[in-house]
Amino acid sequence: MLNLFLDITAATVDWSRAQFALTAIYHWLFVPLTLGMAVVMGIAETCYYRTGKPFWKDTARFWQKLFGINFAMGVATGIILEFEFGTNWSNYSWMVGDVFGAPLAIEGIVAFFMESTFVAVMFFGWNKVSRGFHLAATWLTGLGATISAWWILVANSWMQYPVGQQFNPDTMRFEMTSFWEVAFSPFAVDKFCHTITSSWIIGAVFTVGVSCWYLLKNREHRLAKESIKIGAALGLAASLLAAITGDESAYKVAHVQPMKLAAMEALYNGGYDQSLTLISAVNPFRQPDYEKQQEAPLRVAMPYGLSVLATRTLHGYVPGVNDLINGYTRADGTREPSFAEKIASGKKAIAALAAYRKATGGRQLAPDELPDEAKAQLPVLKDNIRYFGYGYIKNTAELVPHIPLTFYAFRVMVGLGCLFILFFAVVLWIVYKRDIARYRWLHIAALVLIPLAYIASESGWVVAEMGRQPWTIQDMLPVGVAVSDIAAGSVALTFFIFLGLFTTMLLVEISILCKQIKKGPEYETKEIKGERIESKGEDPSPALSRGEGES
Repeated sequence: MLNLFLDITAATVDWSRAQFALTAIYHWLFVPLTLGMAVVMGIAETCYYRTGKPFWKDTARFWQKLFGINFAMGVATGIILEFEFGTNWSNYSWMVGDVFGAPLAIEGIVAFFMESTFVAVMFFGWNKVSRGFHLAATWLTGLGATISAWWILVANSWMQYPVGQQFNPDTMRFEMTSFWEVAFSPFAVDKFCHTITSSWIIGAVFTVGVSCWYLLKNREHRLAKESIKIGAALGLAASLLAAITGDESAYKVAHVQPMKLAAMEALYNGGYDQSLTLISAVNPFRQPDYEKQQEAPLRVAMPYGLSVLATRTLHGYVPGVNDLINGYTRADGTREPSFAEKIASGKKAIAALAAYRKATGGRQLAPDELPDEAKAQLPVLKDNIRYFGYGYIKNTAELVPHIPLTFYAFRVMVGLGCLFILFFAVVLWIVYKRDIARYRWLHIAALVLIPLAYIASESGWVVAEMGRQPWTIQDMLPVGVAVSDIAAGSVALTFFIFLGLFTTMLLVEISILCKQIKKGPEYETKEIKGERIESKGEDPSPALSRGEGES
């Protein structure tokens, strides 16, 4: 098995990474809208439950239809992702399946079945179950989707902060030692909170954008204005919470993945009193010789900002890329080993494991049955297992992620996040203090922000995943070891198949969503028809002659 890891070609690794990135990016186009729209439709139906007004029922049903279209696509794309662990990442699945599989199993058994059960009641239970039960089904559908996201993010967080596990040399597998450490690690909690709040932003932007489209078309004024109130309030709250949770996530990254933080800041040489870069021109090409990197000629920074972000003190020490490569002394006086030392330690661990396996003949023996040679290797393995993954690294340059991509993706995410705070604040003020139907520029801006919200969300994942390269599991398993030993051509072929399939699915969803939005909500009562016509300020006869508002 140890030799198999060394025989995998670079082309297979690259195509496997590309395929997983492709499918994950497409899948994440659907997931955040599902999570965000769940809150919007839940709030709308809660208004119906509290007031009993048919308008709110029809509003909730309209947003639920859009939710359902997106929900179906999210499920379809998510299933393919899980199969990839077995096809393209079999070494990873084999080595960490005991740990990684638990959150995925819970997600499938509990969360997905919860979603599937209550989504049926939500869509087909109107006028068949009580209002209270239907409201509960709507919120439980959203809760199921959120719980599903929780367990997926727990699995992802464990890859970035592998706690609650130990390596078993007899089985050559990582085994779970504490379920609670895995499920509720601080890294997982922060990641979940930041991801969920950013998903609410997408749901809010989508709601406001669709509502503003109706105002541009002089349609559905009441639905549009009330939905804008819901979306803008949710969006502003979510944007502020995303900023707070993002700050806490960055603080955790500084301690768990310092190289990722250095890449996010393009910080090559660290030190005390570090400023936070706001705007900078970073060399777009990856450089192998990091010691020759110079500070960017154009740089606008916030004094002491990075030290506060990473250490919660004005004068805290933040290591840069070169400090991490060469080793450095921490603020508490302890020394962080250099990458060369970690690589040497990892090779000792691999050699000790190979000697142990040879001594035991690959058999699982009781401690008192172990040969002396195997017993002698266990302390060596235990002392060096922390850097086990470094033993597969050939040179220190492999341990540095793509800095320009990580740097700019981080600024796109943060910059758009600040824009959303401003946008939602302006929308809230206008919708309550002015006639928002008159602000055509705002309607257009709301539509433009829909794709920008997705760009911000995907940029966050680029930072999270590209910033931790080359690790599949931080410090334990590099990507070159985690992939399946299959022909690169096979992976390349399936890459293009998935590209065509997922692109088609995306275009189909956009087409169906646009068709449903153009169709508009279906109103059940004459009273609501009248409210709709009056809100438009039009004569009733043209609207009724077109059949608008009929159920």
